[in-house]
Amino acid sequence: MSNGVATKISRKKRVTKAEWLSTALNELERGGIEAVRVERLAELLSVARSGFYWHFKDRRDLQQHLLDYWLHEYTEVVTSNLALLLGEPRVRLERVMKMIDEHDLGRYDLAIRAWARHDDLAKEVVERVTKTRLNFVRNLFKEMGFAGDELEMRTRLFVCYHSSERGIFEDMSPRKRARLRKLRLELLTRP
Repeated sequence: MSNGVATKISRKKRVTKAEWLSTALNELERGGIEAVRVERLAELLSVARSGFYWHFKDRRDLQQHLLDYWLHEYTEVVTSNLALLLGEPRVRLERVMKMIDEHDLGRYDLAIRAWARHDDLAKEVVERVTKTRLNFVRNLFKEMGFAGDELEMRTRLFVCYHSSERGIFEDMSPRKRARLRKLRLELLTRP
């Protein structure tokens, strides 16, 4: 009997904060913020609810961490990436496009923005993310010599498209996305 208990204990797994947050993002995308429930996350992770409280005080604390996680993993990985801060701006813009596409960095944008329509905390983070993305891309186009409405049109078009491409055009093949990415780069950087 003690063997059975030992086996049961050894099968228990520890779940990292990042795993809780990643699972929460998937649930947010699937069913909105109401779907992000401690019980459901624990069930999906095959752990006891008590593990949640090792990382978070309560559901609202989870939501704050979820927004911070989204900000970092889906925006700051680009805007703070040293490889994307150095070199010729057109090449850097192309790297940004490829990184967003290959890592699906716009994946949760629609779900987070839907949540932000009804939650001030989410709205504040969405506004900060939008501002960060716009400023980062705007600086690249500015370095290429664009100004005024030309600069703003390119900046906003880039951010809007790259935040929503996969959510809207789900059935597009990776090969076609890559071809269109090259054409988009040409279009957006042409004087």
